[in-house]
Amino acid sequence: MNWFTGITQVLLVFACLAAAYVPLGNYMARVFTSDKDLKVESGIYQLTGIDSNSEQRWRTYFLSVLGFSLVSILLLYGLQRLQAVLPLSNGMAPVAPDQAWNTAVSFVTNTNWQSYSGEATMGFLTQMAGLAVQNFLSAAVGIAVVVALIRGLMHRNSLFIGNFWVDLTRGALRILVPISLIFALIYMGLGVIENLSPNQVVQTVSGGAQATQTIPGGPNASQEVIKHLGTNGGGFFNTNSAHPLSAPSPLINLANIFLILLIPTALTRTFGVMVGSRKHGYAILAAMATFFLLSLAAVIGTEMSANDPAAQAAGGSMEGRETRFGVIVSAFFAVATTLTSTGAVDSFHSSYSGLGGGVLMLNMMLGEIAPGGVGSGLYGMLVVAIVAVFVCGLMVGRTPEFLGKKIGRKEITLASIYILISPTLVLAGTAVATMWPGASNSILNADSPHGLSEILYAFTSASNNNGSAFAGLDVNTPFFNTALGLAMFIGRLAPICAILALAGAFAGQGHTKESAGTLPTHRPLFVGVTVGVGLILSALTFLPVLALGPINEGLL
Repeated sequence: MNWFTGITQVLLVFACLAAAYVPLGNYMARVFTSDKDLKVESGIYQLTGIDSNSEQRWRTYFLSVLGFSLVSILLLYGLQRLQAVLPLSNGMAPVAPDQAWNTAVSFVTNTNWQSYSGEATMGFLTQMAGLAVQNFLSAAVGIAVVVALIRGLMHRNSLFIGNFWVDLTRGALRILVPISLIFALIYMGLGVIENLSPNQVVQTVSGGAQATQTIPGGPNASQEVIKHLGTNGGGFFNTNSAHPLSAPSPLINLANIFLILLIPTALTRTFGVMVGSRKHGYAILAAMATFFLLSLAAVIGTEMSANDPAAQAAGGSMEGRETRFGVIVSAFFAVATTLTSTGAVDSFHSSYSGLGGGVLMLNMMLGEIAPGGVGSGLYGMLVVAIVAVFVCGLMVGRTPEFLGKKIGRKEITLASIYILISPTLVLAGTAVATMWPGASNSILNADSPHGLSEILYAFTSASNNNGSAFAGLDVNTPFFNTALGLAMFIGRLAPICAILALAGAFAGQGHTKESAGTLPTHRPLFVGVTVGVGLILSALTFLPVLALGPINEGLL
């Protein structure tokens, strides 16, 4: 694939995102500001005893998120352990306890980290009633949390930030399900499989008794859409979005990238509409776009400039890439999936150059904020913006305010806690794994910089709820299943707690009118400062370990 073809495909996806930005963003704003329930929603509330007109304080909202997550983990764990005696098991044995724990936490936390091969481990019922359901619900939780934060910025002298159960229901039924249904039908029409057929053993064209091949079946199209739309990433097949039955054409591959970026991008419009300042939504989008374009240019540049003979003959590094997609679009997918909390892959990230793989790791270390996961990307970027406001206010002597809310000691403390959670999990987890007895046996390149990169990537991916991985690390061991499961659980719920506490702190404030001392937070200068603060926070924290791993590898 040449430069013109690759860049044209990138621009096509951007054009589709631009076309969907305003209508989808406005629609989501209406969903979460409407005081009317759909009939199906009213039925759910009556069955569950939920008062849709009541609101919750931030602690109650968080306890609802926590309780819902714990029950979901328990149910998904049980489904995996019992799948052998359930219908549509497709002959699969029960999932091992440590792997069932890891997978349950993974899908409930929107990480979708997989230490298993989907077509060889999970039955159809487990895939549909367990994993696919959590793809919808975990994404809806992320949307609910960011909407609660937006309400905190909207409300004045209030104790309440909304109702989690209403936000969860509306996010799932009004946003995720309709879009998924439409695209699932499109995907089926374009060749993505959707059936309940068990694996078929067929004779190949070469003939002979041994010339057979196993063709897998299953309900794939319905999961393929929501895994991208909800920035989930869990693959029905082990090769994820590179599998020809999941992505039978370059068009489907581009549609996957579009779905990954769709809701996180449009949520910036939703934010601007809900707070009554569209220019602030555009400012947040501009900061996200800056991160994205810088990362995309860096990864494409490193992968197209490989100087070994094979790469030069192929026009770029093709190791671990699908020949149907090429270097540029594979890099586009990799950047999209690591700058969101998706984790789906159409190429092996472990095959990227040392510096290219390092950029993909840095994307996650930024907090996946450009545009980030469904909901989580926007609230992560808002935290960076809040820190930027505080820093600028200290530097120039202006009042630290954001959308009429003062950034005081309590607010900046909560923002700081949010920022410190992921680095603590990543660095502590990597340190423990490098010293844990026997853990090095899981590392393909244990004595090289790439070996450290494999462990660092795993804990970065788990702690930031991404789910992608370097292929050289065997994580299906009791240690890695347990440790990464804990990183995913804490890495999802601890930041959510900080965000909801921040929402409560903002909601309890009044509104401060703009004055000559108010720092403008919607202009290009502030966008640049926000980008700088985001980069500095990650660089200062992760540069030493990146120097030992991917940077060292890239300079060898």
